[in-house]
Amino acid sequence: MNYLRLKKRKEFLRILKEGKRAYGSTLTVVYLPAERTAMAVCVGKKYGKSVERNHIKRLLREAFRRQRLAVPVQILLLPKVAESYAFAPFCRDLEKIFRKEKLADG
Repeated sequence: MNYLRLKKRKEFLRILKEGKRAYGSTLTVVYLPAERTAMAVCVGKKYGKSVERNHIKRLLREAFRRQRLAVPVQILLLPKVAESYAFAPFCRDLEKIFRKEKLADG
């Protein structure tokens, strides 16, 4: 899926303030309807050193890329702190959340 990246603090704050939240076992999704799909991953220093944080971001970006969205939205992905992170649980949670919130095709 092609999507834009959210980069500006103003965009993050708007989504956090006005967006709807959906919770999974491994992550929280905050989203707002938009004209084009845009996504960002928020991983702070409490998740570990830069190597671990970048690994989490790569996993979440790839899990998001594999989803098929029915409507364009701006999305923030916020992982939950855990001992270890894996691709499959992120995919499962995103799929469940998108189906539940009626954002996904099918």
